[in-house]
Amino acid sequence: MFVDQVKVTLMAGKGGDGCVSFRRERGVPRGGPDGGRGGNGGSIFLISSKSIKSLAYFRFHPINKAKKGAHGEGRKRQGRSGTDLELRVPVGTVVREVDKKDILFDFISPDLKFLAVQGGKGGRGNASFASSTHQAPRFRQAGQPGDERELMLELKLIADVGLVGFPNVGKSTFISRISAAKPVIADYPFTTIVPNLGVVDVDAFRSFVVADIPGLIEGAHLGHGLGIKFLKHIERTKILVHIIDISPYSQRDPVEDFHTVKKELEAFDPRLVKRPQIVVANKIDLLPGSEERLGKLKKLAEQEGLPLFAISALHKIGLKQVIDAMSRALEEVQDGTYA
Repeated sequence: MFVDQVKVTLMAGKGGDGCVSFRRERGVPRGGPDGGRGGNGGSIFLISSKSIKSLAYFRFHPINKAKKGAHGEGRKRQGRSGTDLELRVPVGTVVREVDKKDILFDFISPDLKFLAVQGGKGGRGNASFASSTHQAPRFRQAGQPGDERELMLELKLIADVGLVGFPNVGKSTFISRISAAKPVIADYPFTTIVPNLGVVDVDAFRSFVVADIPGLIEGAHLGHGLGIKFLKHIERTKILVHIIDISPYSQRDPVEDFHTVKKELEAFDPRLVKRPQIVVANKIDLLPGSEERLGKLKKLAEQEGLPLFAISALHKIGLKQVIDAMSRALEEVQDGTYA
C-alpha cells in the first residue's frame, strides 16, 4: 500500500518521580535521606530508511508513545529510563506541524535522525535536597511530562526525472521499457494510481532515477483527477519529460495537451516550468494518417526551445536517444548550466 501523507500523534514518555526514603541500617541510629531520582522518559526519533517505501505503517499506528521512566527507589537507586522509540520513514519524507507550512525536518538521504519529541526528565529524590541546614528533607520532585506533538508526515519522492502527461499517453510503458520498474499497464484512464520509480542505467558508471507521476488532467492542481495527490512528487525532480500521445486514437490535440499540463504545473508551483524540459511524442507506431499532429508538436517544441523526440515506447523505438538526452540534461543541471 502506497501512503504518502499521514497525520501522527507522538507522545514522549513521562519522567519517573523521585523517591522519599531514609536509611535504616543497624548501627546507624540516625540514617540520612537516600531517595533516588526517577528515570528519564523515552524520546521518539524519526529515522530515514532506504528499505521503507511508504508511510503505510503510520496509517495503522497514528498514535505512538514512548515508555515512561521508572520511579526512583531507596538507597539512592535511580529509576530506569524509558526506552527511546525509533520510527522509520522513507527517504524523501518531510515533517511539518499540523496546519503549518514550515518544514521541521526534511529526510533527503538515508539514515538521518530527527528528535521529534523529547522525553520528560526524571524527578529528584529527597537525597538530592539534603544540605547542612536541612538534613532530613521529606519531599521529592515529580517527574516532568514528555513532549507531545501532532505532526504531518508527507512523502515526496526523490527522482532525477519526472514523467508528466495525460492519462494513457504511455508513461507507464515508457518507464517499464527504460528501467526495471513493473507498473500496472492497461487501456483505461488512471491505470496508474501510485507513482512509479525506475532506475535507468546509462552505462556501467552512470544511472538516474525516473518517476512516473500519475493523474495529471486539467484542473489537477485544484483536486481534479488524481493530480493533487501526486503533483508534490514532481517538486524534487531536476528535469521534466512531457510524454504526449500523438496517435489519432487519443482524440486530443497534442499541442493543447502540452499547454494544459504546463499550466497545471505552473499553477501548482511556478518554479517547475523553469526547469529543463524534454518533449517526447509517443506512439509513432500508430502515426499513419496523423503526420500533421507530429508536425504541430515539432513546431511547438521549436517555439518553446525544447528538444523533441518521436518514439514508440511499446516497440522500443527511439528510446536510446531519449535516455541520452535525459542524461545530458542532468549533467548540465549538475554542472550549473541551468539556473
